[in-house]
Amino acid sequence: MTGGFSGATQVAVDLCLAAVQSHDAEVLLVLRRKRNTDNARIQALIDLGLNVQVVPGWAHLATVIALYKIAKKFQPDILVAHGFSEHLWGRYAGLLAKVPHLVHVEHNSRERYSRWRLWQAQWLAQRTAAIVGVSEGVRTALLEHGFPADICKAIPNGVNLHHFQETALTPWENREKTIIMASRFAKQKDQGTLIEALAILQRKGIQATLEFAGLGKNRLIEKAQQRVSTLNLQMSVKFLGQVQDLPSRLMSRKIFVLSTHYEGMPLALVEAMAAGCACIGTNVVGVREVIDDGVNGLLVPENDAQALADAIENLITHPEQARLMAQAARRKAIRCYGRSTMYKGYATMFREIARTF
Repeated sequence: MTGGFSGATQVAVDLCLAAVQSHDAEVLLVLRRKRNTDNARIQALIDLGLNVQVVPGWAHLATVIALYKIAKKFQPDILVAHGFSEHLWGRYAGLLAKVPHLVHVEHNSRERYSRWRLWQAQWLAQRTAAIVGVSEGVRTALLEHGFPADICKAIPNGVNLHHFQETALTPWENREKTIIMASRFAKQKDQGTLIEALAILQRKGIQATLEFAGLGKNRLIEKAQQRVSTLNLQMSVKFLGQVQDLPSRLMSRKIFVLSTHYEGMPLALVEAMAAGCACIGTNVVGVREVIDDGVNGLLVPENDAQALADAIENLITHPEQARLMAQAARRKAIRCYGRSTMYKGYATMFREIARTF
């Protein structure tokens, strides 16, 4: 798994923690070092009881060799390779180490496959026991890429619902009217359209505060900050950076927005739903599977600031409708997207593959 501590990393961590707590398997988490790999966060995982090792990330060959050595020593029954491009290097190492069963987990509906890397992934697929898409939309994308249908499965991502206990929720009437978007700044995400939507609202006399939680590429953060300045929104937009208390912050806000160009299965959106926020998301793969438009949230077209502004205005000016949507969102998150539900899907698949657990 990447050591960049993305949402995909969190999924891998949650699966490992669930396995450790259920005593189903002996687990080793291997992270591929990135420039932003945080040693303190690695130590925190170790403190939680995880067996964690880190392999070099400066060259693909170095990654494969280091992981091969670890696999030869650990001798796993199953090697699960998460995300692009780690699922390539992880499976190469697994083949070299003669790991009996390889699993590829795809975390996005629109990965950066060149022809060469897609050929490698398809070659590896012939030697892979299962390919998991983290939503039905991602599974569909895998099939469109030509991966074998008989080994492609959909197991939706889940979140740790213990962070969103009913007793910790701020009552709806006491929540801040602040809009929050929790996401890294990356080409995949679309903070710019949300900034434009806020400007549209303010021109209509609708005052709202917006918070961006998350880090990412400095170039994109600076671009967003410059746009905020150009639109004279400095008093209305806050860049929070990495937020340590995100669950409690979500549980005290009314509106969550995920403005994005593409997704796999957005954890931040699911967490906002579990936190009881009224949610708005871009109508793309992954998001549209989570939000039932008009029932537990609102969907808007991609890159459409006016539509996004209209959706936010709808929630602000119809607070009872927003409250009911937020309640429905929380019910769906608890019913469908808990970490334990996700782990059961993987554990069932592992048993089917290995027939030994």
